[in-house]
This record gives sequence, structure tokens and C-alpha cells, in this order.
Amino acid sequence: MPIIEIDARDRAILRVLQEDGRLTNAELADRVGLSPSACLRRVRILEESGLVAGYAMILDQKACGLPGTAFVFITLDQQGRQALDAFEDAIRAVPEIPECHLLAGQSDYLVRVVYRDAADLERIHTEILTRLPGVMRVNSTMALREVKRTTALPV
Repeated sequence: MPIIEIDARDRAILRVLQEDGRLTNAELADRVGLSPSACLRRVRILEESGLVAGYAMILDQKACGLPGTAFVFITLDQQGRQALDAFEDAIRAVPEIPECHLLAGQSDYLVRVVYRDAADLERIHTEILTRLPGVMRVNSTMALREVKRTTALPV
């Protein structure tokens, strides 16, 4: 997808919406110094361009009863397209894994796992991660404390 040209007003719109995607158009327009109609027109262009991928509600992980986070490096027994596709299709169906990244390096994937407690992490490890297609090695690292998390990109 080509990168679209955006100006300072567009960047302001994107920064404000990343902070609070529930603002009304009138509130957004006021914050970025535009008329409501001009603001709405710019937002629609940003959405149609694909720059705005969507809108979502962000839940508090701890309040959802999932205080634990582990980062898991996974190595597959093969790296062919069919093996990668099978692994990726399977991992998309695992709700305890909100993120999965294909890597270049020693491991093939890095996944973020959310869990309730040590027993839940053990269940995820033994009943889910090690049973995913093609998994040869699983190396988990538990996070002690979250220092920073944001969904905002520097625009």
C-alpha cells in the first residue's frame, strides 16, 4: 500500500483520534482547529486511504482477569510456505495469543501470551503452544511488569 501524503492537520487528527477514538466529529474539529465539515472530510479521506486501519475498544488486561504476560519464541521444524501457513492459521484461533510476529533470526515467531496464573500459563504451554503445527521448540519469557504499552504510532 502506498504511503499517502498527509499534512500537519491530518497528523493532528490522527494523534487526537489515537488518544480517544470516541470523540464526536465536533469535538475532534474543535481540538484540531477545523470546521466540523472540513474535519469530517479529512477523516473520511484518511479512512478511505487505508491509513486508519479501524477503531477498537482497548480492554484492561488485568481487569479482564489476565494479569500475566509471557513472550514466547517459537521455532518450527520447517520454514516452507506450507508449514508457515499451517502454523499461522492455527495461531489465529488462539484467543490467549493477541500478537504473533514472524521473525528473521534464531526463532521463527514471537508471540505474546496473556494468562490468568501459573497454572493457566502451563496449560497454554502444554495444551496449545506445543501442539501447534510444526512446533519444534518453545522458549518462554515472563514479563514482570509492563513499563509502557501504547497503540499510538508517531505520526
